[in-house]
Formats: sequence, C-alpha cells, structure tokens
Amino acid sequence: MRLAFKIAMRFLKYSKVQTMLIILGIAIGVSVQVFIGTLIRGVQNNLVNKTIGSSSQITITSKNDDKAIASWENKVAKIKEIHDEVKNVSAVIDFSAFVKIYGRTKTYPILLRGFNFKNADLIYKVNDNLIDGKEPEFDNEVLMGTDLQKETDAKLGDCITIFTPQGVKKDVIITGFYDLKSASINKSWILTNMKTAQNVFNFGDKATSIEMQVKDAFKVDNILMDVKYKLKDNSLKITNWKEANSSLLSALSGHNASSIMIQVFVLISVILGITSTLAITVIQKSKQIGILKAMGIKDGTSSFIFLFEGMLLGVMGTTVGIFLGLCWTYFFTKFALNPDGTPLIPLYISYKFIAFSALVDIISGSIAAIVPARNSSKLNPIDIIKNG
Repeated sequence: MRLAFKIAMRFLKYSKVQTMLIILGIAIGVSVQVFIGTLIRGVQNNLVNKTIGSSSQITITSKNDDKAIASWENKVAKIKEIHDEVKNVSAVIDFSAFVKIYGRTKTYPILLRGFNFKNADLIYKVNDNLIDGKEPEFDNEVLMGTDLQKETDAKLGDCITIFTPQGVKKDVIITGFYDLKSASINKSWILTNMKTAQNVFNFGDKATSIEMQVKDAFKVDNILMDVKYKLKDNSLKITNWKEANSSLLSALSGHNASSIMIQVFVLISVILGITSTLAITVIQKSKQIGILKAMGIKDGTSSFIFLFEGMLLGVMGTTVGIFLGLCWTYFFTKFALNPDGTPLIPLYISYKFIAFSALVDIISGSIAAIVPARNSSKLNPIDIIKNG
C-alpha cells in the first residue's frame, strides 16, 4: 500500500502540467457545485426567514366557542420543558375590533393583539422594528402599524377609542409605530399588553392562542406531535406554518430538486474526467507498470497505484474547488445587490453541505479510478516489454 502510494505520487509529479490541468478541471466542476448549492441554500434561507422568520411556526388555539385557553401559563411552562427544540413561546389574546381617532368620526377595522412584549419580541422583533416611539410600559397603551398610521394620520400620544363587537369602548394612548414588513399586518394589528386586551374583551386571565418558534422550522411536524402528546388536551388545536405556506414548500422543493440535479451532473463530469484521464495514463505508463511487475510488484499493488491517483486528484481538485466556489459566492453577494444596497441573495454557508459535497467528490474521484486500476492489473509484463 505504501509503495503504491509513493509510485502514484511520482506519476503525478512526473506529469505536472497534466496533473494541474486535471486538478483544475475537477476544481471548476466542484466550484460550480458549491457555488450553485450555496446560492440555492441562501435563497431558501432567505425565503424562510422572510416568510416565517418573524412569525409563529407552531400555533395553539382553542376549539371552544369562546376561543379561550385557560391556565395558559402552565401550558407555556410545560411546552418549554417537554421539547428543547422550542426556542420561543408567547401567549396571545387577540380579537377583531374597530378603532377611531379622538375627534374624528371614521372607524377602522383592526385586530387587537395583547401579549407579553418581552416574549413576543423574540418572535416578532417588534422592538427592533419600531419606527417611532416605544413599546407600551403601562396599561391602556398601544402600538400602531405604519400603514394604519398613514391612513389615519395618527401621531404619537394620540388618544384612540377601541370598539368591540360586544359594545365595549376603551380609550388608549399611542406610544409608538412599528413596521413588521407586511402591509396587511401594519394596517390591521394594534399591539398592547395582555392585561389591556383582556380588559377590553372582558376575557379574564385567559389567552386565545399560544405561539412558538422552533430551532429548525422544517422539523415542526415532529415537534407538533410531541407537543400535542404532552399537553393531552382535546380542546386545543395545534397547527404549523407548513399548512398555510404550501406554495413556499413547493418552491423550496423545486430548489432542492434543481440543486440535486446540478450536483449529479457535476459529479458525472468529474468521474468521466478522472476515468478518461487515468485510462490514458495507464496506456502511457504501461511500460513502467510492466517493468514494475517484472520486478515483483503484484497486480493488486499496480491497481492501487491508480486508485491512489484518483483519490489524490479528487482531494486536491475538491479542495481547490471548494475554495473557488466559496470565493465566487462571496463576490456574488458583494456585487449582486438590491437597490437599498443589501445583497440580492444573503451569504449563507452550510458547513454540513460543504463537508458532504467534499466527501462525495473525493469518493467519486476514487471510484472513477476503478476502471483504469482494473485495466492496469490485466497488463502482462512479458507482452509489454516484448512489444516495447
């Protein structure tokens, strides 16, 4: 084995130009694989973040007519204990209502949402998306979205009246304006603390939903089943983001399929390139192989020479290819920009993908050497020396 490895190294060093061209060919193929794969993963990550990155990924609601979830604190505590994949949990109370700016007659339909801002910020990033003002510190204070602000011409400190379908009126003060990057949300959500929302709807110490985010958004199905099993409450309905985002899942599946196809074609080109090159090398080195066999080298050892060549070419080509692919990806994110200067596709490097691609490419390079290796084992030293 050691002798075969040394001979393989000598063969590669002897034909330096040929070796460099083979490595370059492999590197270009691998770099395309890494570049496309990394970009597709960046697109997927960006799509997921924009769609569900700042929203609930698993939502618990009540099947009861009053939509009430009693003892929600115990349920939240139990959810945090039963599954370490759940990273953020927030109880919410929300109902439809109407709002009117003080001194005006026109009313606007809204969804009043009350929650603990400390917990909700981990999901919705409300504080990070405040355009003006601050989050409510006391009861009867609210936040308004920028789209509703423009429509109502509301200002900080304005007093607004909330009307419920049950005929309840509640005056509240605007302490800030937010922009959650969704026109429908910015136009309809009025945010406040839980106590204020509970008082407006005479709901007592109850919630209408429990929202949560998980570490891996694509594992929500299993996590949902675990949460459902542990809570064991038939009055609760548990849903996940996939049910409302079938089009997004379809797009992600298409991206995955295209990524796999690209990688398969790249691997085929790498395998064919190494196989054809080493096959020619067997012919070129047939005289040396014949002499080595005449000196006592066994057929198995001669085969390992070309197996090692394929492996070495795969390792070197893959290493250079990964470096080039990452460089191309980095420069692409620097030059392909949106009008606001942000990257068109954010840089997202998956080390698992890089490691898996490297392993597959190296193994492919080794497999590509099997045919030339078998051909070298069949060489007859007497015929080779006799025929020159």
